[in-house]
Amino acid sequence: MKIAVVTGASSGIGREFVYAVDKKEIDEIWVIARRKERLEALQEKCSHRVRPVVLDLSEDADLAAYDALLQKERPEIHILVNAAGFGVFGPFSDSDLEKLLKSAKLNALSLTAMCHISLPYMKAGDSIINMGSNSSWQPVPYQAIYGASKSYVLNFSRALWRELKDRGIHVMCVCPGWIKTEFQQVAGHDRYIRYVDKWYGPDEVVEQAMKDLKKKKVVSILGHPVRRQVRLVKFLPVKFVMDTWCRQQGF
Repeated sequence: MKIAVVTGASSGIGREFVYAVDKKEIDEIWVIARRKERLEALQEKCSHRVRPVVLDLSEDADLAAYDALLQKERPEIHILVNAAGFGVFGPFSDSDLEKLLKSAKLNALSLTAMCHISLPYMKAGDSIINMGSNSSWQPVPYQAIYGASKSYVLNFSRALWRELKDRGIHVMCVCPGWIKTEFQQVAGHDRYIRYVDKWYGPDEVVEQAMKDLKKKKVVSILGHPVRRQVRLVKFLPVKFVMDTWCRQQGF
């Protein structure tokens, strides 16, 4: 059995990736998130069989449950999409510690675990897509944990791509700019973010990602403004980049 696995599948980018992998030559799509009803509703819009797997990937027990499910079913994972994650915006010292730690774990460590657990079920021609961010490229004050966790994802994905290259398993990190999804509400966007240069839809990000995956790109970036910013921050002093960000947001 050849499958696709998509985490964070109940909304936003994860849901759009479900629709995208539904176009692949696979047998099933395993959709992972906490909200069972939303996962079950995906079947109505997909041509392949959708298998809801209700898990909270920030919990070690649920990661172990995913591992056990793979050991039982023994599928080939043709494509793994790690789209689960969330951010916490605002001053680090004023933020809830439990939320900060859960964000860091889900964005970085749970993603790492999903890759490690899934790899024994992958072979040449299969792919891993990890969700990074435009925040992957620099420290982000007032999104300190989110930016740091996404920087981890970018560097981890690049290193893993190199390790798996000779095995024919491709790894790509998606680093979008501002996207209109439920993520913004959870993160507290309206309270702390005052300047956004351009909004993108999750469907646009995923469409670009699937094109870049076909081209075997290691990093997928949608939009000339985002690409321009990425090039700039590579050369500008880190302090200047952080100061500019803080001025834009009124911090």
